[in-house]
Amino acid sequence: MVINAFRIPMSKGILVIVALTAAAILATGFSIGTGAVRISLSEIWLYVFHGYDGPMKEIVWNIRLPRTLVGMLVGANLALSGALLQGVMRNSLADPHIIGVSSGAGLFGIIVLILFPHLWSMLTPIAFLGASGAAAIIYLLAWKDGVQPERLILAGVAVSAFLGSGISALLIFFSDRVNGALVFMVGGLSAKSWPELEIILPYSLIGMSLAFIGSSHLNILALGDSNARGLGLSVEAARFFLTALATLLAASAVSVVGLLGFVGLIVPHSARLLIGSDYRFLLPASVLLGAAVVTFCDTLARLMFAPLELPVGIMMGALGAPFFLYLLRREAR
Repeated sequence: MVINAFRIPMSKGILVIVALTAAAILATGFSIGTGAVRISLSEIWLYVFHGYDGPMKEIVWNIRLPRTLVGMLVGANLALSGALLQGVMRNSLADPHIIGVSSGAGLFGIIVLILFPHLWSMLTPIAFLGASGAAAIIYLLAWKDGVQPERLILAGVAVSAFLGSGISALLIFFSDRVNGALVFMVGGLSAKSWPELEIILPYSLIGMSLAFIGSSHLNILALGDSNARGLGLSVEAARFFLTALATLLAASAVSVVGLLGFVGLIVPHSARLLIGSDYRFLLPASVLLGAAVVTFCDTLARLMFAPLELPVGIMMGALGAPFFLYLLRREAR
């Protein structure tokens, strides 16, 4: 019954996944091969897969490849987090940045960068604590004989505004220490390398695995709370688990690149237009499309005003704000 309600042709789902995989691979090649020094796809193949010891090996292995992989995982994590939150809240306007989860991670991240820079290696678990605290507050504010998606959205927006004011206060009170925090505020991949990849990779693997396992719960939640309970699902437990999972994914991404907004909003909605609302297909589609979008936008941000490099968050904001307004008008209609 549940599967039939969301069934799409298997061939279409597989075809879209294959196309998005190809898009992610192309975005990867574009990112590694493009810059001040251009590197052909054949050279990239030799450097990456055959250990070729050519003149560009240092650029490929220690600069572009790790930065690209970090960008892909960040995009995948944020997109998957947004897809989970949209499924839990049954609202296409939900994403970790808008409802406050990213703001909690960002506030704790800013505290570490400004007040305790020696704890940089602990940034990811500390950011997760901040995101978890924000999620817990949102749940408490939204709880009244259970949690309704509408109350979660409203509580999340209020908590996001409150935490954002805390971030602004820190930047004002410690204005002499904000150089590193400014890039963190908008989200950037500059100088990201293998250490950042080692930080985010375990969280990505764990989060994606659990999310794919929980995709059937999202399909059931989409039928409404009453129907979900009738099918034997513990609605509150499922909603809490999936929200915690989305929090983990968002916090890991924020701890590495900062407050990169709109990825969790744009990508899942776009993936839904391509592949439908069956979360068995929507979640992997969001992962692949998120990886491709962030990688492609980061490459454009590097090239548009070269040698000046824009943080990828500025590019995502330029794309995401109009898209958000479009969704608002569509919801109003």
